[in-house]
Amino acid sequence: MKRMRVVTDPLALTLCREFSGIARKSVLNLSTNLRMLKPMQCRRRRVVRAEHRELAWRLDGAKRQPPKDVRDFFEKENHQVVVHSSTMSNAISPVIVAAHELAVRFGEQIVLQNAALSLHENDRIGLIGNNGSGKSTLLKILAGIMEPDSGTVTRRRDLVTGYLSQDFQLDPSLSVYENIVEGAHDVIAILREYDSLPFTSKRRHLLEGHIHHRDGWNLENRIEAAMHSLNAPEKNRDITTLSGGEKRRVALCKAIISRPDLLILDEPTNHLDTESIEWTEEFLVNYSGACLFVTHDRYFLDSIATRIVELAEGVCHTHAGNYTDFLLDKAERESQLETEEHKRNRFLCRELEWVRKGPRARRTKSKSRLSKYFEEVEKKGHEPEAEVELIIPPAVPLGSKILNLKHVGMKLGGKKLFGGVDFNFDKKRKLGIIGRNGLGKTTLLKIILGELHATEGRTEVGDRTLFNYVDQSRVALNDESTVLQEIGEGNEWIVFGEERLTVWKYLRRFLFADERMQTKVGKLSGGERSRLLLAKILKNGGNFLILDEPTNDLDLATLRVLEEALTAFDGCVIAVSHDRYFLNRVCNGILAFEGEEYVHFSEGDYDYYIEKRNARFASAAAQSAVVDATKPRGTQLTLQSNKPSKKLKWKEARELETIEQDILRAEAEVQRIEAIFSAQDFYEKHGDQTVQLTEDLAAAKEQVTRLYARWHELEELRAGIQ
Repeated sequence: MKRMRVVTDPLALTLCREFSGIARKSVLNLSTNLRMLKPMQCRRRRVVRAEHRELAWRLDGAKRQPPKDVRDFFEKENHQVVVHSSTMSNAISPVIVAAHELAVRFGEQIVLQNAALSLHENDRIGLIGNNGSGKSTLLKILAGIMEPDSGTVTRRRDLVTGYLSQDFQLDPSLSVYENIVEGAHDVIAILREYDSLPFTSKRRHLLEGHIHHRDGWNLENRIEAAMHSLNAPEKNRDITTLSGGEKRRVALCKAIISRPDLLILDEPTNHLDTESIEWTEEFLVNYSGACLFVTHDRYFLDSIATRIVELAEGVCHTHAGNYTDFLLDKAERESQLETEEHKRNRFLCRELEWVRKGPRARRTKSKSRLSKYFEEVEKKGHEPEAEVELIIPPAVPLGSKILNLKHVGMKLGGKKLFGGVDFNFDKKRKLGIIGRNGLGKTTLLKIILGELHATEGRTEVGDRTLFNYVDQSRVALNDESTVLQEIGEGNEWIVFGEERLTVWKYLRRFLFADERMQTKVGKLSGGERSRLLLAKILKNGGNFLILDEPTNDLDLATLRVLEEALTAFDGCVIAVSHDRYFLNRVCNGILAFEGEEYVHFSEGDYDYYIEKRNARFASAAAQSAVVDATKPRGTQLTLQSNKPSKKLKWKEARELETIEQDILRAEAEVQRIEAIFSAQDFYEKHGDQTVQLTEDLAAAKEQVTRLYARWHELEELRAGIQ
């Protein structure tokens, strides 16, 4: 009989929890190799490449061995570690904000207790912690919005701070553009004063330095770039007509356009699509000031953060490096605390036997030993962090037909959102849906649920398919009910198939303490509401879960548990999400809304989709280069010399951005029809459609030719203004 090896290494156990499904042997090897990367003579290293991050989804099950490139990485990195240049310098940048012994209490709840934190110039600090740990409170104190009960906050005298809160406020009397411009009111005031001064004024020269530091000369261009990249609503839109996500994008634009010395962002990636998140990442990487942000996006933390601050039990724990570095540091810290607690318990057990023997207290040595014993008894021992024990009821077996989408398309308000969606679900399909906001992702979910009727195609739902929908808007909760009433709905028991749980026990698994169960829903934090909503929805069962932005407002610990539960779920899952880490851990297929009515399916996780998408774009660029090279040179010269140079209009610029995707779709249509003609059973299946297919093929080829001609025309227009 083969002996099993028990995993006792705390680092390996942490990696097991974070990277669920890794083979036991792989975890042990992984923890060993990662430990070999730890010792560094610098302040701390940040690995530039994404190898650490990729381990979370590359080692995704005992059935697959680690790929060769991961093994090669360890062999190479054990001898030479790539170090981020910003961490190699021994020079410490000046402190711009220093907080000491901060304490905040709300009633009986202690939020901050002797918390301390220093922010330096050019810092990129990711603040993390469980929901309700006080992250937003700490941000408000550092931004000067709120005063602590005790403690001090020291700021640099000329410090300019930009702040995006979770409960931000926009002026309803102003338009979208006017609200955004309000974020740079101080820069605009400097510009106006500069223009009003005579050229000989000494203050004019001083103001010029401030304008240059805040990039005031390019303010208008930066506003336009931020609005475009963050997919903000039109300039003249009324704030009262915007959705919650649209308002958040406007607020984010308002916070970043003034280029403050310190930028404080509370959940900046919520309600942003992937392209906007990636633009925000690039913006913060190149940002000249310091940045402190709270986010649940682990990709974002890995890409941006040079320091992670964990807020736990009212105290800040600082870890140099990004999120992956934090996981390793925390595993070592937990290991050390567990070792110390084990020694403390052994000491107490040993001394307890001595105390029971009744030593003579009049001896000095006995008094000292007794005092030390009682001191250790009064100390609060280390308690491991509680984690959500998320429960998804066992799925009822699915039938042979689950859900089929047959050429589904949708028009709303005279605008076509998408078309040609063909997809058949099989068992254990975990489908991630991605794309920019406004392209129809939530609309597709409503078509699947039968809440909307598709204007094109049809949906076929199996007889044994039971949907369970987690709503994006989180409106399924009654603010006037208590937590207990919201889940129990008048019952004391929750039934899971053949098992039963009391409502109290069920809520404790979602980290609701007894006193919080009697709290009204309207007084819960955003994270607590999200946990309560998950608890309410998931108890209903079903074998086909549909989740619309399930990761919003969830802390990192709850996210990990949710990912593990969904991965182990026996039914089907559809998840609309912009969380790239979540998509990689959970999904085995990606349905991407790529714009211009086009929806593309890719087998595999998010990273594989990006790899294939980049390959498609590269192939299209190579084909266009071949066409450009074969085009007669004289024709090119004639076109350039005869066409007057003019500026691209906004619609033309947008058309140029998406025309390569249009070309790829047109070429794919040509290939699809040609494949039908070349099939062995063509005459058996499509013999009566020969004339129509021939016409369709000719039209598709004509469309390819037309798009290439338009692409060259737009490129020549753009070249004319450079």
